Amino acid sequence: MDISFEQEGTELVVALKGNLDTVAAPELESALFSKLDGVEKLVFDLTELDYIASSGLRVLLASQKRMNRQGEMIVRGANSDIMDIFEMTGFVEFLTIE
Repeated sequence: MDISFEQEGTELVVALKGNLDTVAAPELESALFSKLDGVEKLVFDLTELDYIASSGLRVLLASQKRMNRQGEMIVRGANSDIMDIFEMTGFVEFLTIE
């Protein structure tokens, strides 16, 4: 999986490409959480994400909890398969999805 970060001011965009699975999720969490100090808007760009496992959902959940304390989080560009997973798991109820 490829992870890229782009920060402009207090906004951080995290673009994910490939599969967010049990191997990639810890890598994402470690890299992301070291960059969240001072971030007021966190955007996950899932345009090129093909698959998300439960471990990836856990990273999104932990990120949402953290951003509830310091700003907002947006999930953008999820394909229909990932949207189905969000719907089945109830993530659509608490994520801001564009």
